Amino acid sequence: MQPATGKRRRVLVTGASGGIGRAICHTLVRRALQDGSPIAIAAAGSHKSASLDALVGELRAAGAEAFPLAADLADPDDCARLVANAGDALGGLDGLVCNAGITAPAALADGSLDDWTRTFDINTRAVWLLARAARAHLAKAGGTIVAVSSMSGTFPHPGYGAYSAAKAALSMLCRQLAQEWAAHGIRVNTVSPGMIRTPLTESLYHDPEVERLRTELVPLARIGRPEDIAEAVAWLLGPASSYVTGQDLRVDGGLCDRLLGTIPGRAAS
Repeated sequence: MQPATGKRRRVLVTGASGGIGRAICHTLVRRALQDGSPIAIAAAGSHKSASLDALVGELRAAGAEAFPLAADLADPDDCARLVANAGDALGGLDGLVCNAGITAPAALADGSLDDWTRTFDINTRAVWLLARAARAHLAKAGGTIVAVSSMSGTFPHPGYGAYSAAKAALSMLCRQLAQEWAAHGIRVNTVSPGMIRTPLTESLYHDPEVERLRTELVPLARIGRPEDIAEAVAWLLGPASSYVTGQDLRVDGGLCDRLLGTIPGRAAS
């Protein structure tokens, strides 16, 4: 999404009503208005809900055009309809943010086939289907795709086997799209969050000891916020990253790279 200042920006965001999705929508609106550019957002959820309607109301109150949309991303036909409806509502698309995702916690020896299939359908296949449906819009606009992956797609996450595998596949899918669609002026990148405090994870932090132990793992000494991910997504959608494609931006406070620092003992100097 690389429009000149003043040009109306049109973005479809999936998983919009959750903690990270909501922050992405608000951050895109704030940044656009700061730049003097009008913005229109199609905010999509898995179903129509009060939280989705409330988000759209907030975005409109902030000065954006906003439209609530619903789709079951496990349904290929719904993926195509979602993009068509978003394109109709916004008059085209400059950006696609694939934030929707699910987890089905289970060890690989115990997880069900249905959970494995649905995890891949929503976390990976839906991104391919949405991107393919949006390709003509994005090629016309010189547009951008950003998918929200996970540190669990870079490193194995015991107990989340299907999720880790699906997010790893998502990252490679986006690298592949970046190569195949670069000639059409379409950029494709991923953002991989670390530990982020959202409504879905909030219950974990009700235990002060869990919060302390988690925080101590992070070199920057804090748990991430949805806004941290939203700012990364907004940067990748915008003109400041116009020469960046096929990349995964890990937003984790340095967590993943501290592994060797946790090994007891030090080599002799």
